Amino acid sequence: MEENIKNRIILILGVSTLIFLLISLRSCSDAQQYRKARDKERDMKFEVEEKFTREKLTMEEKLNAKEKELQEEKAGHGASKKALVQEQLVNQSLKEELLKVTKLKEALEEDLKEALVSGKSTKSKR
Repeated sequence: MEENIKNRIILILGVSTLIFLLISLRSCSDAQQYRKARDKERDMKFEVEEKFTREKLTMEEKLNAKEKELQEEKAGHGASKKALVQEQLVNQSLKEELLKVTKLKEALEEDLKEALVSGKSTKSKR
């Protein structure tokens, strides 16, 4: 009977060992699937991050180019503004000169008329 009990214990231990072995294999299989899924997700995250990093660099380069262009436009605008101010000053000066010349012309015309009138009156007195 002891032999029977030993055989039963060996059979029970063998079956339980087989069950634990199957559970262990299933657990390893599940762990491998989870690892593959995690690795795939990590790779996708790296790809997306790399893509956004490239896009960020591209956008920063475009931003820097636009800022440089803006600075050049500001410099050009400042130069144009200075030139406009100078032209306005020249125009104002020319207007003043034109007024002076016009007054001188009017004064000369007036002197000429007076000289002509006085010249006629001196001729008629002679």
